[in-house]
Amino acid sequence: MTDDRLRMTPGPTEVPAAVRERMAEPTPNPDVEPAFFEFYRELQGKLGSILGDDEVVILGGEGILGLEAAVASLVEPGTRVLCVSNGLYGEGFADFVELYGGEAVTASAPETAAYDLEAIESTLADGAFDVATLVHCETPTGVLNDLDPVLDLLEAHDVLSVVDAVSSLGGTPVPVERIDVAIGATQKCLSAPPGLSILSVSEAAWERIEATETPSFYANLDPWRGAAEEEWFPYTHLSSNLYGLDAAVDRLLAEGLEAVFDRHRTVAERCRERGRELGLEPYPDPGLVSPTVTAFHVPGRAGSLAERLREDHGIVLATGLGERADDVLRVGHMGHNARPEPVERTMDALADVLE
Repeated sequence: MTDDRLRMTPGPTEVPAAVRERMAEPTPNPDVEPAFFEFYRELQGKLGSILGDDEVVILGGEGILGLEAAVASLVEPGTRVLCVSNGLYGEGFADFVELYGGEAVTASAPETAAYDLEAIESTLADGAFDVATLVHCETPTGVLNDLDPVLDLLEAHDVLSVVDAVSSLGGTPVPVERIDVAIGATQKCLSAPPGLSILSVSEAAWERIEATETPSFYANLDPWRGAAEEEWFPYTHLSSNLYGLDAAVDRLLAEGLEAVFDRHRTVAERCRERGRELGLEPYPDPGLVSPTVTAFHVPGRAGSLAERLREDHGIVLATGLGERADDVLRVGHMGHNARPEPVERTMDALADVLE
């Protein structure tokens, strides 16, 4: 079966042929074959080039599993968590905190604005917190948050940081060396299929994880510490997905991180330039836009535009989420799609539909 549609969504992204071919290799038994453990350790090392020196854990589940596992492993009844938010995913962290019995206190800002540093500092001063959650790229709105000022405040108050970097990791710099639990996933800038969550975990986070009673097994990070060195997995791993991830990471490292980041910035600027020519502006403040996704403000038209692009031009875009479902049209220029040709093809089609 052939499929010539161009999927320019902000995840899942197009998967290169080399990644798909690698996934078609014979499937090993990851629980009993020593060579597979060696492969897994090598993959951890490659991911360390992106995620820093902390131990890397790869979970068998889409990115949401990584978010829940971070909370499940650090939060128990009585844990106070500061949820820093300017969008749906930031608010969603509070739901996970409450699910595991923690007390979620939210420091919110408008979804088209930067984090409210005064509100964050004031909230931290009002009481002791154990953990804080942040979102680097709010994918529904295309906002890229500046994490460093918030991380400064968290370090000053001795609060562990958990960062959703699912839509930014591999597409733009992430200050992983300052983050206690940084979370990525395969289906975004890494351009591998959905199915794996990737986390880097600091020593301070591991100490808290070991001391936390977690009512979940699958979403508990504790069994994963040192598992590869001891040559066992808490459950049978997704070997084919890991092969695909390995091929995707090889492509990224061969190109070089700085070159990859430059490519994302360049195509993002071009996408927005074409948008301005069509009378479209990014939904958030231009100073906050992410190099991995552009959210155009098209009040009341997102659904119909997306349908016509899909049916008339074979191009798949995403609309907004929640209350903005029909007001925002999102172009994902991340990973394999962060290249001039697919961006130009997408904007040509959008120009035709708008006419």
